[in-house]
Amino acid sequence: MLETKDLIFGKARFEDWRAMYRNVWSRPESFRYMVPELSPDEAEAQERMRRTIGFQAERETAYTIFLKSTGEAIGFTGIAPLEGDVWEETGICLGPDFWGRGYGWQVLQALLALAKERGAKTFQYSSWEENAASRALAAKAGFRQCGAEELVRPHDGRKYTLLKYRKTL
Repeated sequence: MLETKDLIFGKARFEDWRAMYRNVWSRPESFRYMVPELSPDEAEAQERMRRTIGFQAERETAYTIFLKSTGEAIGFTGIAPLEGDVWEETGICLGPDFWGRGYGWQVLQALLALAKERGAKTFQYSSWEENAASRALAAKAGFRQCGAEELVRPHDGRKYTLLKYRKTL
């Protein structure tokens, strides 16, 4: 478990499915800059929660993000080793009702600290080129762009450019 001023990063529990559905998985704006699809109904959200629990159980550094003040699930994040002493974020997703509150900054700072604790010397961050908020977060944190990749989202054929950034820890 990780903590910031306002957030707790923990493992998903089945009872969190409703909050994740309401805050993230049913919200099209949450998926504008992501590869996965949204969950169209509660039954799919429950199944998604089962998959999320399994995914997080297999990955020590994959988390659901909870508001410290209420315990409500509002997003997800994680890190993973990329190569050698380079680690990367595996996504930072917060429900749209929680944007603009500094939570993205808290998440990124916690991930950087965790990666450094795990032995990372370099951290990689990725952002869709269209995602101005994510690009601004990378710039604020001192990341430098190191590449770009043209990709296609499988479920709808949408083309996007994935920008890659790196920072020495």
